[in-house]
Amino acid sequence: MSIAAITVRNLRKRYSYAKRGRGLAGAFSSKQVVIDAVDGVSFDIAPGERVAIIGPNGAGKSTTLKMLSGVLEPTAGEAQVLGLTPWRERKALSYRIGVVFGQRSQLWGELPARDSFELLRRIYDQDEAVFARRLGELGERFALRELMDQPVHRMSLGQRMRCEIAASLLHGPELLFLDEPTIGLDVTAKAAIRDFVREHARDHGLTVALTSHDTRDIELVCERVIVVNQGRIVVDQPTDQLRRRFLGRKVVTLQSSAPSLGLDLPGVVRRPSAQHTTVLEVDTAAIRIEQVIAAAFAQGGVEDVTIEDPPMEEVIHDIYANPDRR
Repeated sequence: MSIAAITVRNLRKRYSYAKRGRGLAGAFSSKQVVIDAVDGVSFDIAPGERVAIIGPNGAGKSTTLKMLSGVLEPTAGEAQVLGLTPWRERKALSYRIGVVFGQRSQLWGELPARDSFELLRRIYDQDEAVFARRLGELGERFALRELMDQPVHRMSLGQRMRCEIAASLLHGPELLFLDEPTIGLDVTAKAAIRDFVREHARDHGLTVALTSHDTRDIELVCERVIVVNQGRIVVDQPTDQLRRRFLGRKVVTLQSSAPSLGLDLPGVVRRPSAQHTTVLEVDTAAIRIEQVIAAAFAQGGVEDVTIEDPPMEEVIHDIYANPDRR
């Protein structure tokens, strides 16, 4: 029986601050406000498993990853990451994990990517030959050759994120933490990152813990989903099971020359739409997407079609609206 890559037991993170009242009287009085960002979560992640931790803004996702990577110390509870306590053995752990926070950079903005990579090699005390091989593999897979001599601050967001993920893997970590790795990226850049993370993790036995608001990140990269809300776990299921239960709806947007399209189909509900735009919510358990699109094209005048997953906030709403399906 393999030892878990991550073990979490009753982990908590509480913040408190003084909130002052309004007006002159408020300047001399305040009350203590307490927020439980993470409120007693427990879970295990097996070696090589790819797990998404999802939920609405403020649910405690990023706070959980920061505690597991040693950036934050919890208020209470226990966690073991690769056999180490993150906030007590952060230096030892840093050699064995890779971390990418979508809003923070580990690269030096004024330096070419090549120089940032070389600095990271020295920080992690990596053998030159091993490092060169890894950089060659990552550069080939992530198309980094044309970026190597370009200052990071001149890169597009998609280019920078490719370099960030490569940088997080150059020291050969056993576990990768990704916090919103595709935020703000275009469709092509998102697809490249998803494909790379999934394939690299599969080929190298890498454990991945990922947070995201994008359901495609979850579906295409991860095998399991932990849903958190208000600091607590509300669902912990394999991705395919969650997809069947809570991601069975799609949002189809049709642009047309006609002011609107009339589609009366089972499992299809029309959402509020603007002129020449028809927005449909489709229950894929009742009807296939292809049937809906075929019916729309049969009316003529369709100029563009977009198919999206519902926003994560709606998925969370569905989970709470249907507690018997958890």
